[in-house]
Amino acid sequence: MRITINAFGSRGDVQPYVALGRALNAAGHDVRITTNCVFEDFVRDHGLDFSPMKGDPKEVLLKQAIADLGNNPIRVNRWIVRNFRPVMDDVFRATLEGAQGADVLLNSALSFAGWHVAEMLSIPAIAAYLQPATPTRAFHGVSSPRPPVWLPFKGLYNLLSAKLANQFFFAMTRHLTNRSRAEILGLPPLSAASYWGIDGASAPVPILYGYSPSVIPKPPDWGDSQQVTGYWFLDDAQNYDPPSDLTAFLESGPPPVYVGFGSMVDDERDEITRVVVAALGRSRQRAILLSGWGDLGSAELPDSIFRVDSVPHDWLFPRMAAIVHHGGAGTTAAGLRAGVPAVIVPFTVDQPFWGWRVHELGVGPKWIMRKELTAERLATAIDQAVHDQAMARRAEELSRKIQAEDGLGLAVSLVEQLTGKALPEGAPG
Repeated sequence: MRITINAFGSRGDVQPYVALGRALNAAGHDVRITTNCVFEDFVRDHGLDFSPMKGDPKEVLLKQAIADLGNNPIRVNRWIVRNFRPVMDDVFRATLEGAQGADVLLNSALSFAGWHVAEMLSIPAIAAYLQPATPTRAFHGVSSPRPPVWLPFKGLYNLLSAKLANQFFFAMTRHLTNRSRAEILGLPPLSAASYWGIDGASAPVPILYGYSPSVIPKPPDWGDSQQVTGYWFLDDAQNYDPPSDLTAFLESGPPPVYVGFGSMVDDERDEITRVVVAALGRSRQRAILLSGWGDLGSAELPDSIFRVDSVPHDWLFPRMAAIVHHGGAGTTAAGLRAGVPAVIVPFTVDQPFWGWRVHELGVGPKWIMRKELTAERLATAIDQAVHDQAMARRAEELSRKIQAEDGLGLAVSLVEQLTGKALPEGAPG
């Protein structure tokens, strides 16, 4: 079977789909990934075909103080639409090109052009998401604020918070989508009500959720179309040869704290570096500081902090005393599998949701929104994450559950079941 996976965004947005592509490839399928051109070597190095989309997602993030968006779904959706507007045609054309010859498309959350291309080519499409998108009464929408404790009918709020956020995004993108449907795909326009009926638990569109059911169990009001498979990890630790200075730092004292905010770009990087350094000093912790897209730690750092540009999470995280990060889906998954307590500092979109979930599971202190971050608050959270033994035991227990799951194996099996094709014609096995 020939499969095209559409996955746009940052490295953390793309990496799980490379893992999924490798697993599908190992099962005998031909896999192509359509994503931003900056990830071509990353995709090809893992033995997968590549189809490019123009643009660098880092350039998009540089245009906005991301933390200002918070978890306000209106601001978030407007920001997404504003940045998609100039590249919408390119996204549709790249998705169409990447889909040529495919038997099925797998679409990430931002790869909505894939649905329209699949319609044009009359081939099936499967949603492959890293965070919950189907409305449910069990928890609030991932880009919406949590309901206050005093609010009655929380189940109804939860359901509507996701439903309305999804509908708002569709409404804001419908005009641009319809233009690309007409000019590039030759398809008729979508009506204002066309998305309402397919956004729910009874929707016929199959969705594979690439996160652990031990972290977010499948809600009872979801149906057979929604399946939680477990995480899609790309294991790099066995092939990683750490630099000698990093190894020396790790061996020179007790396990350090990891601090990194991945692809988040902060317009106050010097200030956030100062806060992090001060918090580590208050809590008397050594640290590994990831520079990330925000280029943290570019000024002189104390000897107790070691700055890195890139280290595989599956190699580094188990060696840490605690993990401080932005709450991206991929980093959260890696931290939970490592069995190390986490301090979540969310910037926007789904990150506050993961911060809430980590705290609810008892494997991390209460999250601290980036705009509310101070050295004192961060030091207190780090101290709790490093020294709370009950929290450490819960993190270890959750890690064992996650490691016992086979998210990739279940995802491959479900893709084959949904398409009715276990192997391409003539393939061995």
